[in-house]
Amino acid sequence: MRVAIAGAGNVGRSIARELLENGHHVLLIDRDPKALKMESVPAAEWLLADACEITSLDKAQLSNCHVLVAATGDDKVNLVASLLAKTEYGVPRVVARINHPKNEWLFDSSWGVDVSVSTPRIISALVEEAVSVGDVVRLFSLRRGEANLVEMTLPDNAKCVGKTVEEIQLPDDVSFASIVRDGHVITPQPHMTLIAGDELLFVATAESEGKLHECLLGN
Repeated sequence: MRVAIAGAGNVGRSIARELLENGHHVLLIDRDPKALKMESVPAAEWLLADACEITSLDKAQLSNCHVLVAATGDDKVNLVASLLAKTEYGVPRVVARINHPKNEWLFDSSWGVDVSVSTPRIISALVEEAVSVGDVVRLFSLRRGEANLVEMTLPDNAKCVGKTVEEIQLPDDVSFASIVRDGHVITPQPHMTLIAGDELLFVATAESEGKLHECLLGN
């Protein structure tokens, strides 16, 4: 898979390293010559260019990319790069970084964004996940907010504790993704019994989160 990353700062370079380790081809784009620290990610392609300009994206051969990651520290740049990637080059997947929470409402399909990543929101979700037992915690939004990855740590008095996976009647728009038990990730199996302390991961719509809470814990 060929991935273009707009923004070669610390975030962009870190993403590039991870993708390269996973066997993908990565192009880093930045208009600041000081950001082109090629020795830090030698296996990547590098391009000194403005990701908000058509001529630059032509040089990047963006039409041959499967994914664009807009990872600059400027939300305006990330939005423009996302829009150009989607509308002018038909990039199948556009992932955009949100730097300021007040701009979250802009990062949707109207700007060509398939997935937006807000660092402050992720950190707050992880804090909640670390301290919350018996609450449905939203970790991440998928498909432009159509579904969310949510987590619940089961308390001792949860209605579903002691029941098997197949005995739990989940809402129609909820999918059981995984169980984390004693530090191990387990694929849910029909005859597996849930115990207190299990961290359950689900993909669910926002409307179904309340129903999920009731289903697992009771009224």
